[in-house]
Amino acid sequence: MDFAALDTWLTERAGEERFSGVVLIRRGDETLFEHGYGLASRRWSVPNAPDIRYDTASITKVVTAIAALRLADEGRLDLDRPIGEIIDLDGTAIAPGATTRQLLTHTSGIADDADEEAGESYEALWVDKPVYSVVDTRDHLPNFAYRAPNFAPGEGCRYCNSGYVLAGLVIEESTGTPYRDHVRETVLDRAGMTDSGFFDRRGPEPRVAEGWDPLLDGERVTGWKQNIFSYPPIGSPDGGMYCTVGDLVRLLRAIREERLLSPARTKEFLTPQVLHSSGVWYGFGLEFVLAPDGSVRHYYKDGGNVGVCSLMRHYPAEGLDVAMLSNATYGGGAAIKEIDRVIRAS
Repeated sequence: MDFAALDTWLTERAGEERFSGVVLIRRGDETLFEHGYGLASRRWSVPNAPDIRYDTASITKVVTAIAALRLADEGRLDLDRPIGEIIDLDGTAIAPGATTRQLLTHTSGIADDADEEAGESYEALWVDKPVYSVVDTRDHLPNFAYRAPNFAPGEGCRYCNSGYVLAGLVIEESTGTPYRDHVRETVLDRAGMTDSGFFDRRGPEPRVAEGWDPLLDGERVTGWKQNIFSYPPIGSPDGGMYCTVGDLVRLLRAIREERLLSPARTKEFLTPQVLHSSGVWYGFGLEFVLAPDGSVRHYYKDGGNVGVCSLMRHYPAEGLDVAMLSNATYGGGAAIKEIDRVIRAS
């Protein structure tokens, strides 16, 4: 693998203000590539580095799914029980017959707060609603609970952030513990993710990257806008956990090494569950790309929000774990494609 060429490409992109973040590529315990590019704080000119914690956006869904499946392993949650028997949905448009399994595999049919597949903007939710008014899991309900469903439970597949908010409520009701506390104790601590957590952006948490996106005139960057008013100040079951690239690789390894789920449940977790679109299958939070022979080419979870682009990916045949965390939406997707191109070319 031509990591020197990858470093040159990322360095050039960062110099053009078209990438900002950190990339880690590891095989087992061997670090093959680890570099930071650009600035973690544009206000204070702090450089990006491997020990910086970044918003992971939707990668959070993986830890939510693991937390739910752990409860199933322990006999505390039936994944196929209707959620209307677990949480109070009276007066909402949410189908009470949807199951936690369907929430986790994006097959529940419930309406999303911002339907990304229809081109809706999550940032637009906060034009008339203060971001600081949404802190607890249940605070998210008004953003989607009264919208008409897309389809009946189990009769389709559509990416849905709000399904994971509901899964978080199921976890809270099943455990009697706030979602973030439960996930920290049962997933992050068990995986050795000591640098990760749900950090409130209103507080002085150290080593946390600021999210910025460029103001563009065509492809020319004319300025920058911080994302502090673009989504709530602290993460929820569908997104917003902060991690280092090293902790994302630790999560991938902990899953494979059966330190988070039972052997049978780990096998289920690493198996594609439903075809979403050509070439992409959904699992429980993870997404899968298959080779022509039907084997898994790679599995991954990515995330994006204003001022955020993230990826964790495992290549089984190559034995590689990849983590990329960026504190800018702009340029993150291109970096992901280039990393994959370099690995495929090996």
